[in-house]
Amino acid sequence: MDFEKNLLEGKVILITGAAGGIGEMVSKTFAQQGATVILLGRKISKLEKLYDQIEQAGYPQPAIYPLNLESAAPHDYEELSNRLGEEFGRLDGLVHCAATVGGLTPIEHYDIMRWYQVLQVNFNAPFMLTKACLPLLKQSETASVVFTTDSVGKQAKAYWGAYGVSKAALENLNKMLAEEFESQHIRFNCLDPEATKTFFRARIYPGENPQTLPSPETIAPAYLYLMSEQSKEISGQRFTAKELLEKL
Repeated sequence: MDFEKNLLEGKVILITGAAGGIGEMVSKTFAQQGATVILLGRKISKLEKLYDQIEQAGYPQPAIYPLNLESAAPHDYEELSNRLGEEFGRLDGLVHCAATVGGLTPIEHYDIMRWYQVLQVNFNAPFMLTKACLPLLKQSETASVVFTTDSVGKQAKAYWGAYGVSKAALENLNKMLAEEFESQHIRFNCLDPEATKTFFRARIYPGENPQTLPSPETIAPAYLYLMSEQSKEISGQRFTAKELLEKL
């Protein structure tokens, strides 16, 4: 699949969960396409390693923003927005890749504190971060927000607990935002990567052979499409990576 070079040239894009898996892939892909990527994650050493890889490749200099989404409070997101505003003046994109599973457990036996933890990372954090960044997104001529979702967000499935609930809530939030900003220049969409060879996937399906799964790089064009001007008329939608890759 061929895209123009520097498809994201000059854009400033914040990516959560940038330290590994799909978030790392998205960060590298966007940087390669000319974007200044802001790498958000909780493990500074991994963020620094990714920073060095991007810089050594000759892509635009990235930025690092360490933040633990599980413990972050509203004022942390306000501070993030203020600092990014001072440094960059705007945001052209926001990609939510960070997530936690919390284990597959019947609701009857689900630990309450784990429930809070999963919802905090998977839903409350994306909500608070998006809300805090709206003033910066409004400063862009055309901005895109992408929420990474899952099949259990569309169709409920036993034992997926707080993870499934968080993804369903995220998809609902996506539609709300799309309708509220329908007449403005910010678009919101959900993308389901589907089965992909990541550490996250391996934790859920430890018996699965990872060699049978596609690598995160294979779904890069789907994220790139939703962030580029090619999708500027699309908002409030839910896509699987396969659906988009077949159309592109």
